[in-house]
Amino acid sequence: MFDSLLRLLMAPALTRHDPEAKLALAALMVRIARADGSYDDEERESIDRALGAQFGLVPAAAGILRSEAETLEADSPDTVRFTRVLKESFPLEARAKLMEALWQVVLSDGNRDDDEESLMRLVASLLGLTDVDSALARQRAEKE
Repeated sequence: MFDSLLRLLMAPALTRHDPEAKLALAALMVRIARADGSYDDEERESIDRALGAQFGLVPAAAGILRSEAETLEADSPDTVRFTRVLKESFPLEARAKLMEALWQVVLSDGNRDDDEESLMRLVASLLGLTDVDSALARQRAEKE
């Protein structure tokens, strides 16, 4: 699984429908959920819902994708690998929507931790988004 993501980084452009793009987003969601040192059922369910909504997955398929992403995230030393895949797979407007989904994961446990905030700033930058884009995405996520 990790090898396929590494091969992906050397491959031609992807689309959001590629399995590697789905796995990269799921792994990034897991990384963000774990950033505060806690990873609970609410966060897992939030990730499953976000993946289901983003890719049209039934709950069982979203759970399987998240489970695979948990392993990948634990084995991956940095966040850049995930964001690079997403940046290559999604147009700018879609990346702003991804930030909203990522904020939903952050907010799902009812807490905004400094480590989560810091990681979200890094992710926004790596996705080619501004702090304003991220703040707007957070505001939309808070309304849902």
